[in-house]
Amino acid sequence: MPDSIVLVDDDENQRHGLTKVLQGWGFIVQEAGSVEEATEKILNSPPTLVITDLVMPGAGGVDLLRAIRPDYNGSVIVLSGRGTIEKAVEAIKEGAEDFVEKPVNFPKLRVLLEKIREKGEIIRENRRLREELARHGSFGQLRGKSARMREVYKLVEQVAPSTVSVLIVGESGTGKELVARTIHDLSPRHRGPFVAINCAAIPRELIESELFGHEKGAFTGAIARKSGCFEMAHHGTLFLDEISEMEEAVQAKLLRVLQEQSFRRIGGSETITSDVRVLAATNRDPRQAIAERKLREDLYYRLNVVTIDLPPLRDRVEDIQLLVRAFLDEISEQHDGPAINLEAETVVILERYNWPGNVRELRNALERAVVLGSGPDLRPADLPPEVLSGAVAPVRAGDTNGGAESPGGAGQFTVRLGVTVDDVERELITRTLRHVGGNKTRAARILGLSLKTIHNKARKYGL
Repeated sequence: MPDSIVLVDDDENQRHGLTKVLQGWGFIVQEAGSVEEATEKILNSPPTLVITDLVMPGAGGVDLLRAIRPDYNGSVIVLSGRGTIEKAVEAIKEGAEDFVEKPVNFPKLRVLLEKIREKGEIIRENRRLREELARHGSFGQLRGKSARMREVYKLVEQVAPSTVSVLIVGESGTGKELVARTIHDLSPRHRGPFVAINCAAIPRELIESELFGHEKGAFTGAIARKSGCFEMAHHGTLFLDEISEMEEAVQAKLLRVLQEQSFRRIGGSETITSDVRVLAATNRDPRQAIAERKLREDLYYRLNVVTIDLPPLRDRVEDIQLLVRAFLDEISEQHDGPAINLEAETVVILERYNWPGNVRELRNALERAVVLGSGPDLRPADLPPEVLSGAVAPVRAGDTNGGAESPGGAGQFTVRLGVTVDDVERELITRTLRHVGGNKTRAARILGLSLKTIHNKARKYGL
């Protein structure tokens, strides 16, 4: 549906003339000759935006702003004649988006309206995503209701409308590219291309050509001119995954391109300017990568205006059931199969596994289980062997020799009557930490303790 405008001006001829121009640009226009008439129309049927003359007989543009706020949340543009700049500034303070001087410069007005339209689209998309998060636990292509993921969503929403560079840090399989795509989709560049390149997957001798392109004959095998990722991402977003796997010489050239916003193709002499927002990601600790000379420190500071840390799946166990349900629905639809029922015991096993491959491993495990399973119920027996054998079993107390492994399997031990509570507690926490690879957040969840308590107990027992 086209955007709507309420146009307010006491001069009928000027109002009609501007209405025709706005309609020619695809807007639906309602006219109002006074603040009183405009207020009624705006509050009864809120338009996308309001354009109002600043100075009119009686009440003017500033009065209109005061009358419709806070009930109207759309954008307002004021038209100001010569000698009314002070009033225009007052209107901005009252909540106007911008002002345009009379006589109206139509190209300038059209650019301003396009910016407001894009801003409105982003605001509406953000609102939709927040509602989606509340209902389904998803934020665009990202899923999860845990506190850690809500922090990620908040940062994504904050950085998306800007042009700042973002470094996304997380283990393989945590969804770094999905975060980058969501930032792009919520940005003013969402109509432009999103180009992703995995720096670790491109041979070293080809990475520079992939990024910047090459001319015909630049090297053996260059049989035609090729545009690089920076050209392809013009007016859009370029996502550089595993940035620390890029060799140092290429990192130095990348830094120069980011600073100058221009480059030359390999073998070319033409300087090419490209308007690109760069998002980068790494599965390494950036500081450690710098220390190991895998990542240039100056490039890190250029890319690291904002850092988004993606948690591994083992640190947001409460999201696993939600992810499983969403993936099963996707997989069922993909394979044209029936709806898949999820047994409670299967959920318990999935939540106890450590998921070293994170969300990617979870989805692959579920797809395997569905394809090889024998019915509409997802049972423990359908899960991959490594998930079944790697799941952390509950620790139980028995009545035989203390400290020995019980026949029940890994993760279980029995306690002899007469040992101290401290000894049992130490052994219980030690074994649980061993099973979860030292992850105290995971151990706390399994043992039903707070993270603070786990840290205190670990210090107490020297773990």
